[in-house]
Amino acid sequence: MSKFMFVYRGGHEDMEQISPEQMQQVMQMWMDWIQGGTEAGWMIDGGDALKPGGAIVNSDLSVTDGPFAESKELVGGYSMVDAPDLAAAIELAKSSPMPKSGGTVEVRELPNLGKQE
Repeated sequence: MSKFMFVYRGGHEDMEQISPEQMQQVMQMWMDWIQGGTEAGWMIDGGDALKPGGAIVNSDLSVTDGPFAESKELVGGYSMVDAPDLAAAIELAKSSPMPKSGGTVEVRELPNLGKQE
């Protein structure tokens, strides 16, 4: 098995405009998906959502506020999964709530550097 990181971008662009009931439905979809993956054994870490603000440490060690990408490009959260290969990881990503919410899932394999299997 290989480890993959799912990076979630966009989705529900108008979060401040959805009702509390709709927000609860979205959160329930995520909780159900993460719980299902945990029970099935492929979800390593359900991850978390990320707040939009932050800071960027540059190569000269200066610090700037950020990130300032378009809202649809902002990383909104992440998860870690086990899958036999990239194709299987992609299928897991397709099952996530993110595509249903209008967002994208970037699927990246972790190189397992310096770790013994």
